[in-house]
Amino acid sequence: MTNDTSIQNITVVGTGVIGNGWITRFLANGYHVTAFDPDPKAEEKTRAAVERAWPWMEKMGLRKDASMDKLSFQSNLEVALRDADFVQENVPEREDLKRKVIADIDTYAKEEAIIASSTSGILPSILQADCRKSPERVIVAHPFNPVYLMPLVELVGGEKTDVNAIEKARSFYDSLKMKPLVVRKEIEGHIADRLMEAIWRESLHIVNDGVASTDEVDASIIYGPGLRWALMGPFMTLHMGGGKEGMRHLLEQFGPALKLPWTKLEAPELTEELADKVITGCEVQTAGVEMEELEDRRDEFLIELQQLLEKYWPGSMLSGKL
Repeated sequence: MTNDTSIQNITVVGTGVIGNGWITRFLANGYHVTAFDPDPKAEEKTRAAVERAWPWMEKMGLRKDASMDKLSFQSNLEVALRDADFVQENVPEREDLKRKVIADIDTYAKEEAIIASSTSGILPSILQADCRKSPERVIVAHPFNPVYLMPLVELVGGEKTDVNAIEKARSFYDSLKMKPLVVRKEIEGHIADRLMEAIWRESLHIVNDGVASTDEVDASIIYGPGLRWALMGPFMTLHMGGGKEGMRHLLEQFGPALKLPWTKLEAPELTEELADKVITGCEVQTAGVEMEELEDRRDEFLIELQQLLEKYWPGSMLSGKL
């Protein structure tokens, strides 16, 4: 798949974990990237992050024109945005900060440049509210960590968003070997984070009530539904659980259980005792293993898993293929 020829220069605003992940992915696909971050140590951190992730991008497959040398840093936001055809915003998840930064980006960026926010939960209508120049090009493009390997990106438009901006973004992310999912309606947390949040809250209750430890909760997902979800997701998994009659039979048999109080959903109070259980549990799980080693294991697994997924589930549900 070829790159979008209308997009040559990308500006990334905010270079934390997510921003650096985007930078790595953009560079691996041959784009020129200008990064802006007020942290004086940002450039050093970003270049180290890109260099560390680059071997995984080589394993995934680089564009022939991909180069880490196509990254530059700019300390002035207006200058950083001057040539941008596409802007990826990744500042901390604070509504007031994001609104201000996106309004500034809207002021300085040329009108045809898409402004995409990586926000994990804030509505695009809120993010574009203070834009005076071209609010119709502001969208949410929510990725997943590590951005340089994870394919899903949720695209959400706000009240003022032009459908053409969503379509241009969808085409662009598709060219990055990603799986853009256009969310039909604005909703806090979009889709995937809402589902993950539900499991996270139940996990905290289970640990808080002494039912299981953190490693036991993780094992219940890794060796149970997680294996199936990687291939099929919750609906298709349950559809198959209904036998030849599929979901029709499953709902007839297990539908009444939806009324049983199996889940709590509302998060438990994060007391010092609960926090200590969770923190200690995670530290015990990873005792003697550096975070970098965990990242390497994760990245190797994600590459092999995606290759396996393409073998057994060719194409994409997002493109209407089975």
